[in-house]
Amino acid sequence: MVKDTTITDALQRKDACFVDVRSEKEFAEGSIPGAVNIPLFTNEERAKVGTTYKQAGIEEAKRLGLEIAGPKLPLLFEQMAALAKDKKVFLYCWRGGMRSKYTASILSSLGLSLCRIQGGYKAYRRFVHRYLDREMIAHKSIVLHGLTGVGKTIVLQKLQERNLPILDLENIARHRGSAYGKIGMPESPSQKDFEAKIVQALLAAEDKGIILVECESRRLGKLIVPPAVISSMSKGCRVLLYASVKSRVERIIQEYTDGTDDNIERLQFSTGLLKKCLGTKRIDDLNQKIEQKRFAEVIPYLLTHYYDPLYNYPDRPSKGYDLSVDCDDLEKAADQIAQWVKKLPEYGIPVENGGESRANRGNLEECEDREGLFI
Repeated sequence: MVKDTTITDALQRKDACFVDVRSEKEFAEGSIPGAVNIPLFTNEERAKVGTTYKQAGIEEAKRLGLEIAGPKLPLLFEQMAALAKDKKVFLYCWRGGMRSKYTASILSSLGLSLCRIQGGYKAYRRFVHRYLDREMIAHKSIVLHGLTGVGKTIVLQKLQERNLPILDLENIARHRGSAYGKIGMPESPSQKDFEAKIVQALLAAEDKGIILVECESRRLGKLIVPPAVISSMSKGCRVLLYASVKSRVERIIQEYTDGTDDNIERLQFSTGLLKKCLGTKRIDDLNQKIEQKRFAEVIPYLLTHYYDPLYNYPDRPSKGYDLSVDCDDLEKAADQIAQWVKKLPEYGIPVENGGESRANRGNLEECEDREGLFI
C-alpha cells in the first residue's frame, strides 16, 4: 500500500531514502540531498511526452507515457527493492503527479512498501524557501575569521569530528571564494542544490542551537549565500584564527598543488586574474616561478602584497574578537574552540524547527496532490 506523506515528515526520518523518478536533466538542476535518481523517463522520452501533449492532447500523452514506462517496471522493481531493504523509500517527481503516483502504485501492488511525497520536488523547494526566507537563521552563528592559510576549513572539519555542527559553505559550493577558488575542486552545484545542502546542515544542527561557519562574502563563485545566513554571520560570535606565515605558506602549497603536475596551469590562470591589482610584469614573473614550481617564493608574495592587505585580519590575538586562537597546531586549536563553544549559553538549546513551529509549517505545506501528466 502506498502512503502519502509531507516533505516535512519525510525529512525527519533518519532511515529515509529519497528516490527521484524525474528525468536526468531535472535531477541535475536540483534534488533533495542524498536522493537517488531512478528516472521513469529519459530526457528525450519526457520531451516526447510533452510534445505529444501539446500536439495531440492529454489522453494521447498518457498513453505514450504508459507505453514508454511499462517495459521499465521489472528493472524499477529490482532497483527499488534493493533500496528498500535497509531504508524507507520516499518517491517523488516534480509536483507529486502521475510519474510518482504511477510508479508507487505499481511497485506497491508488487509488494514493496513505499511512501510518496505530496507535492513532489516542488514541495521540497517551498520547504527550502520558507526555511531561508527570514531575516536571519535561528541558530547562533560562531564565525571563524582569519588570514588566508590559517586553516579555517581544516578547523571546521576537526570541529565536526568533535561532534559540533558546522556549515561548510566552501565545501558545499565546491569553491573557496577567491581567484584560486576552483583549483582542485569538482564542478559546483546548482543554486538550488547549494541552498538545499545549506538547509540540510541547518536542520541537522537544530538540536545544538548553534552553527560553526567560516566567514564568507555573499558570493562563492557563481553561487549566492542566502541572506538569512549572511545576516546571522554578521551578528554571530567572532573567533579569530591566526598562525605563523611559515605554517600558512605550507598549508596553501599543500592544498593548492595537490593535483596533476601540481596544478601548474590552473595556478597560472588564477594568478593571471590578479593582473589589474599586481600589474602585468609582476604576474608574468610570478607565473614563471609557478612554471618552475618555486611555490615557496610565490605564495609569500601573494600573501604579503595581495591577500593579507585585502582581508586585513590581525595576525595575533585581538580584543576585537570573542576568542583568538593560535592555529599553528590545528588539533589544539580545534580543542580550544570546542571547549569554548560548549560553554556558550546558546549551546545545546534546540531551535524550534529553524524558528518556525511545526504546526505553522504544516499550514504552509500546500502539497495538494494533483492529477498531472507524466511530465
